[in-house]
Amino acid sequence: MLKITMFSKADKVKGQGVGSAYIELINMLNERFKKEFLININTWNKADISHYHTVNFPFYLSTFFKKQRGVRIGYVHFLPETLKGSIELFAPFQKIFEWYVLDFYRRMDELVVVNPSFIPELVKAGCPEEKITYIPNFVSNTVFYEKTASEKEALRQKYGFSDTQFIVLGVGQIQKRKGLDDFIQLAKDNPDITFVWAGGFSFGKMTDGYEEYEKVYKHPPQNLIFPGIIEREELVDYYNLCDVFLLPSYNELFPMSILEAFNCGTPVMVRELELYQSVIKGYYIGCQDRSDMQEALRRFKNEPSLLDAFEEKSRQAARYYSKEHVAQIWYEYYTKMVETYRKSN
Repeated sequence: MLKITMFSKADKVKGQGVGSAYIELINMLNERFKKEFLININTWNKADISHYHTVNFPFYLSTFFKKQRGVRIGYVHFLPETLKGSIELFAPFQKIFEWYVLDFYRRMDELVVVNPSFIPELVKAGCPEEKITYIPNFVSNTVFYEKTASEKEALRQKYGFSDTQFIVLGVGQIQKRKGLDDFIQLAKDNPDITFVWAGGFSFGKMTDGYEEYEKVYKHPPQNLIFPGIIEREELVDYYNLCDVFLLPSYNELFPMSILEAFNCGTPVMVRELELYQSVIKGYYIGCQDRSDMQEALRRFKNEPSLLDAFEEKSRQAARYYSKEHVAQIWYEYYTKMVETYRKSN
């Protein structure tokens, strides 16, 4: 039995994709590999593998005790540049933080990226390419799943929506990087469409654009709803009752919200980003800018049947990124890493 220590504070801040990915992985490992893996959380006991999900400073210090930590695996959910538009730090602190993050990654024996587009940047930062592995995110199909037509109708009634409302859902932290400006403007430009953004200020006043977004959050247009940070067990309802999931982000990794929408058979619309080409190409409605989004939403509002094809694309994507598929990848990766490092030491 392999001893694996998970180092993470991702579940301490609600509404983060990193936290969702961490919870999904822990639940999957405990469910499927109880006899193969012994999982510990944030302990300093000797381990065969130390898997770092977040870059907290005490975790950084633990990497210097190499014999205790076994194979040190860093989970790369973000690069410094991907945080622009998320957190606003005093300029000198920003530089120090960027150096620290990359040095944390350089201290790892192995790195796992959630998107292969990260690999060139990590290599530039001094991380050997042969030590970087791409493993996609996944979400549980028991938590996020497609409900029946009658169940969806009941959900609309439950949350105060009518059968005739065309509903656009956005999910994520309220921050500039997520494209909130465009989402808000689309709501203003389309008073006959209902827009819902599920998420909040996970980083409080450190959030980039906090004061501006707080005003809209407290006094939104009549057709724009902010239900706040929603627990996963309730979030599945929103994915099922909406017509389109829209993520207008300017900078993303491998958003858990997209996978959650896929699992619910919900059509996914995103701003066309290069990194999506590596992981979800062919499964979504791609838009270059807000004008494209406006045109697409009007088209779907007027002809809802056009969304049928994109519902099927979401179902196809859900099958590809299934828990069963990714579970086998993780099992083989962990066992291979321990075997390789035992032979070399």
